[in-house]
Amino acid sequence: MTETSNTTIFELADQFIALANQLSQQEEDVGKVGTALRFAAARFNAFEAAIKSVDLVAEKQEALNWFSAEYREMLNENLDDHIANPPAIAEDSAHVDESVQIFKV
Repeated sequence: MTETSNTTIFELADQFIALANQLSQQEEDVGKVGTALRFAAARFNAFEAAIKSVDLVAEKQEALNWFSAEYREMLNENLDDHIANPPAIAEDSAHVDESVQIFKV
C-alpha cells in the first residue's frame, strides 16, 4: 500500500524557494534564476497536463487557459503581499537591477 504525504503545497513551495534563493546567491542573478524557475514550472506543468489529458491536442488551449489563470492568481496574491510587505534589500546588494525595465509596456 502506498503512503500519501501530508506535505502541503506551501511547504513544497518553500523548498523550491529555498533552492531558488541559494541559486540566486550562487549565480548573483535573480532574473536568471527566476527565468529558469518559470521554464522549469512550464516544463513540469506541460508534463502534468500530458499525463492527465486524454487528448492533449484537443485539450491544449483549455490547459493553457487553466495553468495561466492559476499562475496569474498566485502571482497577483504574491505581488499584493510584497506591496504590503516590501522585501528588505541588503545594503551591499542595493544596486539597481535594470532587468526590471522589461516590465514596462
